[in-house]
Amino acid sequence: MKFPKTGKPAKDLLAQLESNKANDIPWQSGKTFAFIYDAGEQAMDLVHKAFDSYLTENALDPTAFPSILNLEKEVVSMAADLVNAPETASGTFTSGGTESVLLMIKAVRDYYRKEKPHITHPEIVLPETAHSCFFKGCSYFDLTPIAVKVNPQTFIPDLADMEAAISANTVLMVASAPSYAHGVIDPIPEIAALAQKHKLFFHVDCCVGGFYLPFVKKLGYQIPDFDFSVPGVTSMSMDLHKFGYAAKGASLIIYRDDVLRKQQIFCCATWTGYSVVNTAITSSKSGGPVAAAWAILNFLGEEGYCRLVKQTMDASQKLIEGIEKIEGLKVLGKPAMNMIAISANDFNIFPLVEEMKAKGWYIQPQLAYSSSPENLHFTVGVSNIPFIDELLTDLQEEVQKLRSSSNEKPGTALPKEILDLLENITPEIFEEVSKMLGAGNGDLPARMDDVNGLLNQLSAQAREKILIEFMNKIYTLKKD
Repeated sequence: MKFPKTGKPAKDLLAQLESNKANDIPWQSGKTFAFIYDAGEQAMDLVHKAFDSYLTENALDPTAFPSILNLEKEVVSMAADLVNAPETASGTFTSGGTESVLLMIKAVRDYYRKEKPHITHPEIVLPETAHSCFFKGCSYFDLTPIAVKVNPQTFIPDLADMEAAISANTVLMVASAPSYAHGVIDPIPEIAALAQKHKLFFHVDCCVGGFYLPFVKKLGYQIPDFDFSVPGVTSMSMDLHKFGYAAKGASLIIYRDDVLRKQQIFCCATWTGYSVVNTAITSSKSGGPVAAAWAILNFLGEEGYCRLVKQTMDASQKLIEGIEKIEGLKVLGKPAMNMIAISANDFNIFPLVEEMKAKGWYIQPQLAYSSSPENLHFTVGVSNIPFIDELLTDLQEEVQKLRSSSNEKPGTALPKEILDLLENITPEIFEEVSKMLGAGNGDLPARMDDVNGLLNQLSAQAREKILIEFMNKIYTLKKD
C-alpha cells in the first residue's frame, strides 16, 4: 500500500475497518474461548467511553497530567487492597502482564547488581508451567531460567525439586496463580517458605487470576492462599485487561514495598532534551487504559465481580462435567478457576479445533511439552455461558467422528530423516515446508491442524526456529 495522496471520508474509512475484520474470530457470538474478556454490553460501553475520555492525555509526564497519576495511584491502591498487600506496598500501571513481569525481573537484577555484585550470572527458579514472559524477561535482561518439571497429573512442581534447583546464583523464585495452560495454582505458601529460607525474592504471577481468584475466595471456594497474605511473597503481577474487564493495555506490577519498585525506574539526563523519568518500559502512552481500568473497577465493585465469577465458575463446572462424559476426552489437572485444558486419549486432537471452528467455535490449541500432552484450552467468559450446552453437543459429535476415522494421535507420522531436517531448519527449507502447508508467500494457512501436528513432533527449540521464520515471513511487506 502506497502512502495516500489525498484523504478519504471518515465514514468510508470506518466502514473499511469494520469490513477488514471479516476473517477475525467472531468473538461477539459468545463462541470464542480465548483472548476475549467481556463483562457485558453496559460495562463495555463504559470502558469505551472512559478510554476515549483520556485518549489524548499523555501519561509520560505526571506533572503535566496529574489526573492520570491520581487515577493510576487509585487503581494500584484498589488492586493492592484486593490481594491483601501491606500499607508499605507500591506498584505501577503497565501495558500488560509481559511488561509487568519484565519490569520485575529488571528490578530484581538491578537490585542484585548493587547488593550482591559477585552474582554475575543470575538465575530464576520457576516451574516449567510458568508463563513464557518469564523466559522472555530472562532473554531480554540476561538471566538464566531454571525450569523445574511438574507432576504430569497435577501439573504442580515438587517442593524438593524446587529447592534442589536453587544455587548460589539464584536471585528469584516464581510461581503462578494460576498457570495459564491448565488453570492450576502452584503451592504458593510452600514455595514462599523456600524463598524466605534462602533469602530470595518471590514473585507470584497472578496476571490471569488477579481480578478473579480474590472473588473465588470471597465466594467460599476452597483454593490455596496465593497473595500478599502469604509471608515471603515479594511481588505480584495482575492483568486488569483480563478478568478485570478493562481495555487492552492494562496490567499492574505490585511490590510488598519500595525496595524493588525503585529499581525498575529509568532516568536519563545525559542528552540535550528534557530529563526523562519512566516508571515503566514505555514513555509516551495514552491515559485511556488507566481511565478505563479505573472506571470498570468502580463500576463493578466487589458485588459485580463476585456475580461474574460465580456465573463463570458455574459454567466452567458444567463444562468440565460435560467433557468428562465424552469418551476420548480428559480434563488435565484440577482447574482452580474458569480455565480448562482437555486432552484426547486415543485420537489426534488438533483437527477437532478446525472442525469446531467450522461450526463457529474458537478453541485454543496447545502443543505438547514435557509433562503436558497436546491439548485444547478453554477460557470460559460471561459471553460463553448461554452456549455451554451447544458446545458440549458439538464436541460430542465431532469427537465421535474423529475417533471413528483413522485420525491417529500425532507423534510418529513423519520419517526420522524429515524430522531431523526440520530440527535444523534453514530459511530455504522453511519456504518449501510453508508451501506444502498452504502458507506460501506469507499467507496464513486455511487450516492449522497439519501445522500444529507437525510442530507437535518437533523439539521446543525447533518449534521456536520455525515460528520465528513464520512470524518474520507473514509480516514481510508484499511488493507489487
